[in-house]
Amino acid sequence: MNEREFKAQAIAAHSRLTFKDGVWTVPSQSGQPPYRVQLLREGATCTCDDWLIRKQDCKHIIAAQFVAKREMATEIASPEIESLPPKKKYAQNWRVYNQAQITEKRRFQILLADLCRGVQQPPYLGGRPRSPIADVIFACVFKVYSAISSRRFGSDLLDAAEKGFLSKPMHPNRINALLEDPNLTPIFRKLVTTSSLPLAPIEREFAPDSTGFSVSRFVRWFDEKYGMNRSGHDWVKVHGMVGSKTHIVTAIEIEERSAGDCPFFKPLVEATAQNFKIDQVAADKAYLSKENLELVAALGGTAFIPFKPNNVPGEEGSVWYKMFHYYQSRRDEFLNHYHRRSNAESVFSMVKAKFGDNVRSRSDAAMRNEAFCKFICHNICVIHQSQIELGIEPEFWPKEDKGGAPKLQAS
Repeated sequence: MNEREFKAQAIAAHSRLTFKDGVWTVPSQSGQPPYRVQLLREGATCTCDDWLIRKQDCKHIIAAQFVAKREMATEIASPEIESLPPKKKYAQNWRVYNQAQITEKRRFQILLADLCRGVQQPPYLGGRPRSPIADVIFACVFKVYSAISSRRFGSDLLDAAEKGFLSKPMHPNRINALLEDPNLTPIFRKLVTTSSLPLAPIEREFAPDSTGFSVSRFVRWFDEKYGMNRSGHDWVKVHGMVGSKTHIVTAIEIEERSAGDCPFFKPLVEATAQNFKIDQVAADKAYLSKENLELVAALGGTAFIPFKPNNVPGEEGSVWYKMFHYYQSRRDEFLNHYHRRSNAESVFSMVKAKFGDNVRSRSDAAMRNEAFCKFICHNICVIHQSQIELGIEPEFWPKEDKGGAPKLQAS
């Protein structure tokens, strides 16, 4: 018994499936609206994404078949739920992994300080002297990495100053004010990309996706579908490009919380292509467009984005035409590439589990800056572990650019 059949048995045993006008209504296990299943002689159909992409029986179809047999023959008892088949396991070098985790916090500060040294100090325009930009970036990112309150973070700042990572001690409450500076946003955005550069020789497969970080503000809206007012936490929506092999994040964009995914495909791919060789990009149907397929093809790669049921082949010889027939005629091979996009979801889960699934800041600029800092922290942790596992050299800046000629200009 495979995993789909196991889940189908659970649905058939514990959920209420209804049949009307030739259609089975199957509840969703994830809280989504129910799916509509038709058990036809020429083949069963379902409205879920799994069936639309694979064109093979999904768990909802199998569950409907179980219930249909049970209701047609009363002597057939409800299916007993068997044990879940063992999942495929991947070997883990625990000695190397433990070493990376044990030394992470100490090495994190060293790598972060090296990353911050490449940011050029803005010119002094008079007034109260500002803190060095390297100190500002270090303190903000290290604060997000610590995941503790500003008051308790004061000891970490003193330790960092004693070790030479900060030019002088900094009051922890000042970090909250620094995060609200919108001039730091383009610097943080650039540092996400810069922190991924040590893995440029290794990573060639990428996956874009988006996720949200909850905030302390609430929003209200009117639900047109159900005709009622709703409310809930506001959120910061992050669009990112993730390396499928190493889980490094190569580019991040943050705009309005309701912004669609497709328009961000181009800036994410172009930002990644400046430093990485792109062999393939795997994305879900939200990113499907002729322009996106052609963009990746022009960069020498292939975009594996599944087509929708109402899509047509298009102009013969075009990238859209080739990928449409690839998707239709070589579905299994296409899906092997497409399913690598799940690495993007894994990265977002990693970031939220380690650095929190919410942002503590209250202003728009501070919330965006804090979200950028989470991904800078993630990249540094990935670089640290890759240094131990793969033996890479963690160089964020060219050696000749260190010190006197930093690359990143602060506004």
